[in-house]
Amino acid sequence: MNTTKLEFPSNRVADIERCYQEELKGLYRAEEIRSFFMMLCEAFLGWDRVAYLLHRVENINQSDMLRFHWALEDLKRHRPIQHIMGYADFCGCRIEVDERVLIPRPETEEMVGYLAVRCVPTPGDKILVNSRRATFRVLDLCTGSGCIAIALKRAMPWSKVTAVDISSEALDVARKNAVGNAAEVEFIQGDVLGCRQWLADGEQWDLIVSNPPYITKSEKGSMEANVLDYEPPQALFVADADPLVFYRSIALFAKEHLRDDGMLAMEINERFGQETLQMLCGYGFAVELHKDFRGKDRFVTAVLSSR
Repeated sequence: MNTTKLEFPSNRVADIERCYQEELKGLYRAEEIRSFFMMLCEAFLGWDRVAYLLHRVENINQSDMLRFHWALEDLKRHRPIQHIMGYADFCGCRIEVDERVLIPRPETEEMVGYLAVRCVPTPGDKILVNSRRATFRVLDLCTGSGCIAIALKRAMPWSKVTAVDISSEALDVARKNAVGNAAEVEFIQGDVLGCRQWLADGEQWDLIVSNPPYITKSEKGSMEANVLDYEPPQALFVADADPLVFYRSIALFAKEHLRDDGMLAMEINERFGQETLQMLCGYGFAVELHKDFRGKDRFVTAVLSSR
């Protein structure tokens, strides 16, 4: 791999962008390269698209040129753009990310956006808890970067949010993100599949939400290098023989620990939408299957039909 320092044609921003297009051609689509460059202009220079159009013919200093150089080298190695910038935008929050956590996806934003609206009670709403209750309790299982828990806390400041993950390294990132986004979230290390010593007896929640591992190992061949090489496999993959292992565990947990008018919400693998729905129905849930902006089965919401 060639790591020789790249000499940009000049330190003018437009010339640097042109070099990005030339050097990354064949690795990414032209519009994707342009999007990466715009994101880096915001991260490195503080420019939005309007500022870019106004200043693209201007020169930048040597320090900023070097940052663009190393970012280009990272993109050649398929390092995720969010890792290069050090953050991802998620539901109006800036979430720091690195190799210890998954990068938040737009599909997850859709689920959080739906819940943020759905959890604000309206007259006659019998599905979710009324905000007049003393405490609206939210539990985020497999929290990773903490993006879901943090976004829900900011959207529902009256709520008490708890987030659980098995990885102490992920929780370090999540705690930092909570502080950075001024969101009061309780973080607990615990195994969703194993002994629940993190759970106090009789605890109940109004909303249980999760984006658990759901990609089967046989799907690796269709995945991009920037995911396989840089994101934690334990947060991505499950065995082909049991792709719903996390969903069963979470569903059984929710059946015991949801309040009477509470809701369960989980992001899912589009390949197993119907199987997930049938499993939840078998446990006594009334389930709604939601599609994402691409028209793919992406998350489920469920309430206990017997209550």
